[in-house]
Amino acid sequence: MSKHQERVKNWKLATEKSMQRFPERKQKFETSSKFEIDRLYGAETEDYDIEKLGLPGEYPYTRGIQPTMYRARYWTMRQYAGFGSAEETNKRFRYLLKQGQTGLSVAFDLPTQIGYDSDHAMSKGEVGKVGVAIDSLEDMEALLRDIPLDQVSTSMTINAPASVLLAMYIAVAEKQGVSSEKISGTIQNDILKEYIARGTYIFPPKPSMRLITDIFAYCKEQVPKWNTISISGYHIREAGANAVQELAFTIANGKAYVDAALEAGLNIDDFAPRLAFFFNAHNQFFEEVAKFRAARRIWAKLMKEHYQAKNPKSWQLRFHTQTGGSTLTAQQPDNNIVRVTLQALSAVMGGTQSLHTNSRDEALALPTEDSARIALRTQQIIAHESGVADTVDPLAGSYYVEHLTDVMEEEVKLYLEKIESLGGAVAAVEQGYMQREIHHTSYEIQKAIEKGNEVIVGMNSFTVENEVQPELLRVDPTLGEKQKEKLNRLKSARDHDRVSARLGALRQGAQGAENLMPLILDCVRDYCTIGEICGILREEFGEFTGI
Repeated sequence: MSKHQERVKNWKLATEKSMQRFPERKQKFETSSKFEIDRLYGAETEDYDIEKLGLPGEYPYTRGIQPTMYRARYWTMRQYAGFGSAEETNKRFRYLLKQGQTGLSVAFDLPTQIGYDSDHAMSKGEVGKVGVAIDSLEDMEALLRDIPLDQVSTSMTINAPASVLLAMYIAVAEKQGVSSEKISGTIQNDILKEYIARGTYIFPPKPSMRLITDIFAYCKEQVPKWNTISISGYHIREAGANAVQELAFTIANGKAYVDAALEAGLNIDDFAPRLAFFFNAHNQFFEEVAKFRAARRIWAKLMKEHYQAKNPKSWQLRFHTQTGGSTLTAQQPDNNIVRVTLQALSAVMGGTQSLHTNSRDEALALPTEDSARIALRTQQIIAHESGVADTVDPLAGSYYVEHLTDVMEEEVKLYLEKIESLGGAVAAVEQGYMQREIHHTSYEIQKAIEKGNEVIVGMNSFTVENEVQPELLRVDPTLGEKQKEKLNRLKSARDHDRVSARLGALRQGAQGAENLMPLILDCVRDYCTIGEICGILREEFGEFTGI
């Protein structure tokens, strides 16, 4: 026995003796994904192969996709914002840019997300409530007024009607004199996670996948700097999944999009470099860091070894992170600033490319201007004052983090094998497999919270009485009527023959197999509304009604 082994043996004996007087807080310590956490990780317990670690900017990119990461440039600070009218949201965008935000991120209201105009019966009571209302190119012009689209990148959280909103963005850029080759940003465009976790779908899976691959093909030629999809684990986690499920289901969905694009005849290295990902950051700091590191490694291996992609950019998993909305509490909302700081730190230590930090009051309402500024300042303090961005992958070599990264990879592989056995992600969604897995985990988490086995500070422990509620943002209650009046004026002023011809051409295209993006762009340029465009596609494709 070596001197160190002898020392460890004595330490264990002393620790067990000490525990007789001071027992540990729990019989078993676990991560949110139920990985058992040992008392100690170190050279004496881990047989870690240092060669597996690799280097930043090198395959399989466990340590980051760039060799210098934040030493060259900080992540993009992209705060998600949108409420009320396009004009109000434009004011918030310009305020946040003035405060140092480095990219835009648009939140759309529910009618926009499911392709209804503000005057549709289904839109009643929802116009402008959880995001900005966009009915036509006229609204998009107001949303982006005085924002130079050749200098700012924009992320749009839009899925079923993603092609319509992208077309509007391209049309506004044209009006600014900016060609589509020069604009940059991301559309979420991830319909599979809508079926699994969120519910803002319109069409059945097959035509939805057609719309997505049409965007891949169109952007390759016409909008080369645009990220054509942001494959999202965020909403899967928000629906109640744990970290492993978030990663596994996201990777499985990513694989389905790659398969669909290959089936549509695209070359993998033509579209794979523009695929992006979107993850959640929760409170369990080390598990979250490990999740991000494992995600890069799993995707790189999949793209290189399974799909035989040749371009290293096809192997790189680039991702945006948002701190966990479902972790925020309505009670003692200032505690949320601390939660968001921890979560944002895990995203940075995990190597995110862009980040949204939630505001302290988001469990109660849309954020006020003050809350949004504090959330942005949280990122800026991490970037400029903490020093954590001054070296690459600072937790690399930590026995605990490397152990978690390895375990995460192995557990995700098991899920991927199960999904493959069901016929792939689309088939698994149609069979309700992922939904059931998430519901089960969500139920277990809720039970643990209600029994007090999981402590939520300020909510089920350390509560206070007679809390003073903060001032909240209220959306103009007359907005729905104002938006309807605006829409009526637009419809009266349009060239009706051109609108009719554009919608007719779109219908014909939907009945065939041609790429729909140019036809949708023509509709948008002539001020066809999102409801009219999605209405034609609804009639031709049908609607998905759930499982």
